Amino acid sequence: TLTAPAPFADETSCQCQAPHEKLTIAQARRGTPVDRPVRVYADGIFDLFHAGHARALMQAKTLFPNSYLLVGVCSDDLTHKFKGFTVMNETERYEALRHCRYVDEVIRDAPWTLTPEFLEKHKIDFVAHDDIPYSSAGSDDIYKHIKEAGMFVPTQRTEGISTSDIITRIVRDYDVYARRNLQRGYTAKELNVSFINEKKYRFQNQVDKMKEKVKNVEEKSKEFVYKVEEKSHDLIQKWEEKSREFIGNFLELFGPDGAWKQMFQERSGRMLQAFSPRQSPNSSPTRGRSPSRSPSPPWVINKTSPPSSPKAASASLSSMSEGDEDEK
Repeated sequence: TLTAPAPFADETSCQCQAPHEKLTIAQARRGTPVDRPVRVYADGIFDLFHAGHARALMQAKTLFPNSYLLVGVCSDDLTHKFKGFTVMNETERYEALRHCRYVDEVIRDAPWTLTPEFLEKHKIDFVAHDDIPYSSAGSDDIYKHIKEAGMFVPTQRTEGISTSDIITRIVRDYDVYARRNLQRGYTAKELNVSFINEKKYRFQNQVDKMKEKVKNVEEKSKEFVYKVEEKSHDLIQKWEEKSREFIGNFLELFGPDGAWKQMFQERSGRMLQAFSPRQSPNSSPTRGRSPSRSPSPPWVINKTSPPSSPKAASASLSSMSEGDEDEK
């Protein structure tokens, strides 16, 4: 596990102790002793260190089974002279290389063109770089003599990403990045922005903030309407269920065959029976007899038919006395 950045070549005491014998590519690919790693060199500017740089160094590191990768980084003076202005200064570029996992050692202020003295000093076996001719410093290909010496090993470029592409994006979207940095607290002087452009960018930032607020309000409104619709749908569904349940219970109680009708019929029958009790059947012995009045007691005077004369009254009293004597 890596726990420290790669050392600088001028500060490290780690040196290859084995004799520096020239190796062929075939020998290097077969593998070398542990104390004799294949020393591979890769150089560059490495401005705005990105994945394309890292992939190139990974290829250089894994060219051979046992390799030690040295990376040369050119200084600001040399880079500005032969290539142009950089975004990152040399110290930043050195540190970026030290923290790449594939790098074993960083050589600061590396030469633009590799000399035999430089190769001998660092005991370099092979130089790794993409195979595209690199014209610079009045040469059609600064790696031509390395290729002729059989010390060049090609790597593949990563398409779609480069330092020039990243700088092009920044230049193309300059207004966006200037507005962003103004919003983050940078001054117009730090961004080299004129007074008029500063006011324009700040106004655009305010407009964007207002648009964002309006967008948030619209989204919240849509979300609120959606929740209301969803709850309304639930309420309507529950209301329909309760309505069906209420109607079913109502019909079960008050419908044509409901419980209320049966209960009313039962109570009506009981009331009719109470008001008009059933008569005895025709076969009853009391039905054949003619109705007769029960004999009244002798002391009861018939008030409905009073005697029309004293003679009739005396006759009725005599008849009552005769009846009493007969009963005796």
